[in-house]
Amino acid sequence: MLSKLRTLCLKGIDGREVNAEVYIASGLPAYTVVGLPDAAVKEAKDRVVAAVRNSGFDFPSKRITVNLAPAEIKKAGTHFDLPIALGVLAAAGRLGKKPPAALEDTFFIGELALDGSVRPVAGVLPMLLALKGRGKTAVVPAGNAAEAAVSGIKCFSASNLKEVAAWLNGGAELPPCAAPAGRVASAAPGTDFSEVKGQAFAKRAMEIAAAGFHNIILVGPPGAGKSMLARRFGALLPPMSPDESLETTKLYSVSGLVQAGRLISERPFREPHHTISDAALIGGGSSPRPGEVSLAHNGVLFLDEFPEFSRPAIEALREPLEACRVTVARVKESVAYPARFLLVAAMNPCPCGYLGHPVRDCACTPVQVAKYRSKVSGPILDRIDLQVQLSPVRYQDWEAAPRGEPSVLIAARVAAALEIQRARFAGSRAKANAFMSGAELRRHCALPEGASSVLETAMNKLGFSARSLDKILRISRTIADLDRCAAIKREHVIEAVQYRMLDKAAVPAGVA
Repeated sequence: MLSKLRTLCLKGIDGREVNAEVYIASGLPAYTVVGLPDAAVKEAKDRVVAAVRNSGFDFPSKRITVNLAPAEIKKAGTHFDLPIALGVLAAAGRLGKKPPAALEDTFFIGELALDGSVRPVAGVLPMLLALKGRGKTAVVPAGNAAEAAVSGIKCFSASNLKEVAAWLNGGAELPPCAAPAGRVASAAPGTDFSEVKGQAFAKRAMEIAAAGFHNIILVGPPGAGKSMLARRFGALLPPMSPDESLETTKLYSVSGLVQAGRLISERPFREPHHTISDAALIGGGSSPRPGEVSLAHNGVLFLDEFPEFSRPAIEALREPLEACRVTVARVKESVAYPARFLLVAAMNPCPCGYLGHPVRDCACTPVQVAKYRSKVSGPILDRIDLQVQLSPVRYQDWEAAPRGEPSVLIAARVAAALEIQRARFAGSRAKANAFMSGAELRRHCALPEGASSVLETAMNKLGFSARSLDKILRISRTIADLDRCAAIKREHVIEAVQYRMLDKAAVPAGVA
């Protein structure tokens, strides 16, 4: 006998429909899965056999063929267990001679334990979003009920195989999935810019970075406040829009990181260790998964001790910084993950950290300094909008009793600047000044009188590249937005040049 059930799979962060066809024929007992399954799908055989028998059903001792169509899409994961088990029961006549007609519009997702219980799986939200607006129904594990409810699809939750089979036979109803109350955040714990003593120049640069979504690198000796500034940076960014929240939650769902099934409402803050591999940072693997750059999508990626990351990992950031997405290509498939993140990097000026320190002597040899600086290549620095040199905090600043400007006031100015950009780029793919295309750059960043000589000096005498000049124009536009100026002024361009000082030909990377 033949049975057909419907399920879903993932292609990147998008759901795809899959038909689970089960055919039972006479012959020696055998179990075959076709349709480009991975190892986890092939191993479903043992889980399905045990789950069916421990749920009170007889597993047919015949030749069973399972086809997951369409065959050209790679099938990965354990969520095919439930539809395969139900397909076996339907083909064996255990679900009634004629399953309900509504079965054609019902999709099943779930991993089976050996006792027949249904375990939660990753990626439920993006899979279900593929059905949105089509009047379909889904049955998901009880552990994914809250996440499934967020999708807006009519869903039922299942705790075990036996109750799903009873539901299909017209027995007891399955409980509907209920939406969780509220949302959760994935950002760092609440901290405030008012806690940062001194470093007025760096704090101004961080405000500009937030107001235009510009990448930034902080260079300074140990204890200057680089990490402190970076971990408070998220407090300056505005809340995510509903679309951004849903897109970020989809990535976390694929990675199995959704908390209690709730949408992520605050911008992610990712801080990977410098020993991370390039595949873990960018994404990939035999079964591709999002990397840290994608988990930081719509949020902040903080790379502390930037030169200590492996050279392949650092260089792999080039494409995501430019294209805001990552494409992972394998022999049998190619998937794309969004990666529109705001990079905050931090580094010392030399291995010991005290090169150029006003009091402490540097213990590094010229060769050691050159080797350390060369770990961050020119093309990478070229792609980082703001490059800020931090000096040691003075005792007077550390001792000062008055607190600095709180994050809420800075965030208000940032929000006002971003509102100007939102109106400017209405209908455009650009979300902020950092993402302007070449045509938009020429349209919105006209040079004021006297500014051409500033940029000419930057290119001819300081060695700035053409990309650096484009970055300066984008930064100038953001500074003008913070000042609520319709046009860029010469002083905006002069200030913007100060945030590109690592580009100077006369000064090696890492020293301003």
